Amino acid sequence: MKFVIQRVANASVEAENKVVGSIGKGFLVLIGVGKEDTQAEADKLVKKMLGLRIFADQEGKTNLSLKEVEGALLLVSQFTLYANCTKGNRPSFTEAGDPKTARELYEYIIRLCREQIPKVETGVFGAEMKVSLCNDGPFTILLES
Repeated sequence: MKFVIQRVANASVEAENKVVGSIGKGFLVLIGVGKEDTQAEADKLVKKMLGLRIFADQEGKTNLSLKEVEGALLLVSQFTLYANCTKGNRPSFTEAGDPKTARELYEYIIRLCREQIPKVETGVFGAEMKVSLCNDGPFTILLES
């Protein structure tokens, strides 16, 4: 499982020319699910993500978590995080999870996050999407199981 976490001033996602998710301050999280991933791995990554202290405190030090700054989440599924480009120029996606399992884990992650964060927005699983963001920092972190 892979989470690409971007601290944002704002972010949004469109599907079929319609905004389906939009947040202000918070995290835009691109989520890739691999073939062997489980709910236990999702639990660990969500806990780590929500505990990240990457927002500035009053002294400008990255000491505050998403909850402490009352930030929001925008969660977007992205199987292309499992692209393997080691051979040739056309990526292989054989390590990505099958769509049924990946969707189930993506929805599980959404439920976990909604239990802890008041505003959680999402993309549309499997859809062609346009993602816009203002990366704050820039600050981007990769979490992998």
